[in-house]
Amino acid sequence: MAPPAGPVANDRPATPLASLRDAIERLQSPDVFEAHSPLTGEPLFAVDLGADTDWPDELALAVAREALAELPCPTIALAEGLLEPAAEALVAEFDTVVAHRKDLERVADTAYARPLASQAFAQLLRLSAGRSVHQGLVAESLVYATLQAGPEFAAWLSGRGAPKSRPEPEGPAVRVERTGDALELWLNRSEKRNAFSAEMRDALCEALSVAVIDASIERVRLCGEGAAFCSGGDLDEFGTLPDPATAHAIRSTRHPARWIHDLGARFECVIHGACVGAGIELPAFAPRVVARPDTMIRLPELAMGLVPGAGGTVSLPLRIGRQKTAWLGLSGVEVDVETALAWGLVDAIEA
Repeated sequence: MAPPAGPVANDRPATPLASLRDAIERLQSPDVFEAHSPLTGEPLFAVDLGADTDWPDELALAVAREALAELPCPTIALAEGLLEPAAEALVAEFDTVVAHRKDLERVADTAYARPLASQAFAQLLRLSAGRSVHQGLVAESLVYATLQAGPEFAAWLSGRGAPKSRPEPEGPAVRVERTGDALELWLNRSEKRNAFSAEMRDALCEALSVAVIDASIERVRLCGEGAAFCSGGDLDEFGTLPDPATAHAIRSTRHPARWIHDLGARFECVIHGACVGAGIELPAFAPRVVARPDTMIRLPELAMGLVPGAGGTVSLPLRIGRQKTAWLGLSGVEVDVETALAWGLVDAIEA
């Protein structure tokens, strides 16, 4: 195992980093699941893929692949420069891959601070790979509901303070305009940076369902009023539902992602400013996403002890793959529009 590289964020020691040879040996050990668990060991499994190693036999590689897919913690690979054949054979099995030690520590900060949410996020992305949109949304909602009842979300709720007093909003939560065969939808709570509330969800589902049913509507475009397309879930509503089971039932009954998916090629989304949480998870279902130059994207949910809950563990992997989605969620970093375009998270940048 590589020696610690000195203190990092939150004054914790640097993340233990195994060489590839050591990692393969460890993954064959019967106690690897106990040693890398948020309950009984390290909350992540980090491997330096750049370390020299002998080519392992096929049986050792097969065991390592299976164990990586089943570890009860996120797996992170550090891959700097060209990789040896043994490393190339395993790189796709990790939950996320980083090119620099500082990026690995960003992921580790979240894994150590929110080990239960980090575990659930990694497992959910593995489980949802290759599933249908419906299956992925159900799995995401079940995991989200589980974490809503967990200690990490409870700690976040207790530390955030009382909701701010705000004036009553004016106008509909979603403004709807039809011109001929085109339907334009506008998120219409600019005073709250279009925070995604239950009212907005219901209004969006109603408008989208009409578009799905009405074949004379050939084009649907979703935009946002004000300085931000959507700043994520309405924090004032977090923790207000009666119980996680009811919350899951609501998401299973009424979810904008299903209608967006059903609209298919008829749907386009135009995003700008802050696109946080739901503000990117829902647009990513669209066949075409146009971004303004000021667009900034972030997945903040793990810091709250949750996973993305608006469909992001389904929509983002379909666009950018499981490993980049895991990086966004576990690091919490903000991605600019040029990076989003290079990744394929958006399809065009327009002024």
